[in-house]
Amino acid sequence: MRSVNILGIESSCDETSVAIVRDGVQIVAQEIASQIALHHRFGGVVPEIAARKSMETIIPILEQVMLESGIDFDDIEAIAVTIGPGLIGSLLVGVSVAKALCYVKHKPLIPINHIEGHIKAIFLTYPHLEFPFIALVVSGGHTSLFAVYGHTDYEFLGGTRDDAAGEAFDKVAKILQLGYPGGPVIDHLAKAANPAAVQFPRAYLEKDSFDFSFSGLKTAVLQYVRSQTKALARLDAGSSAEIFPKEVPPEIADIAASFQEAVVDILVAKAISACRYKQMEQLVVVGGVASNSRLRSKMEQGAQKLNVRVYYPPPLLCTDNAAMIASAGYFRKLAGNFLEGKEIFPLNPMSNLPLGG
Repeated sequence: MRSVNILGIESSCDETSVAIVRDGVQIVAQEIASQIALHHRFGGVVPEIAARKSMETIIPILEQVMLESGIDFDDIEAIAVTIGPGLIGSLLVGVSVAKALCYVKHKPLIPINHIEGHIKAIFLTYPHLEFPFIALVVSGGHTSLFAVYGHTDYEFLGGTRDDAAGEAFDKVAKILQLGYPGGPVIDHLAKAANPAAVQFPRAYLEKDSFDFSFSGLKTAVLQYVRSQTKALARLDAGSSAEIFPKEVPPEIADIAASFQEAVVDILVAKAISACRYKQMEQLVVVGGVASNSRLRSKMEQGAQKLNVRVYYPPPLLCTDNAAMIASAGYFRKLAGNFLEGKEIFPLNPMSNLPLGG
């Protein structure tokens, strides 16, 4: 059987990435242009800067991927691109390049939901993973639960009503003057801190709800910091231009660890509850926050009690990347979900794009 190569393009936020994936599960070549250093001084992603940087980097990394892969465009079956959700300016960069390539090279275009891409990242590590399973997508922009029955069959169970988990990490890190991105630095500090130092609230919402809410938790951290004159006075000592500050006051590290513990408790409880509700024995955890060491540890503990096996992609495939988009594109192509010829021209990205019912 002939192998199928899909070229993927991802530019939904502050990473710009191009990849070629074979048969939906094998990464042939991939390049990711990160903008972390660029946005670090602002304490978060600046949408206009992100879009402009994507414009600068997308063609060079496309050329690099083609060079590394040794594959000619004649051997590319189709081009998959993220069309949403995400920052509209950044999305426009990727979609515009994909449309131009499809037009010039006479290739089908496969529009991909960014969240579906994150779920497909698991097949780049576990190509033989069987359905069904529960998927927890937890990142800077998304926190959602799905029951996944097939490569294009998703049941939406719940999502965040306000801040995503990764967004809450970034905002709390900003409150504590720990820099950006917040997730890695809080995870790093929490390993040597006390997660029970502060009892922050856990918003489980209504009974049996699979929705999430982290805005109140973020506000609770802010109020606590303001009430603690000692911690507040020492915040300047904890601020740093480095991604991993060398010295942080122990009070600040304890607040960070306690906040992380609250987020992790909510994520674990909802994911395990979804497995129980759907009577599924497999749980996939994807997205940037899936790399969090405390989340992985407590998720394993909770899963073992229910005899559920948990799967994670490696850290590189937890963050935004084009390989996951190309993988999703392969399975969408098999299902006949693609555009050809003049059909590609009306396609526009969408900042909000739901997945599943």
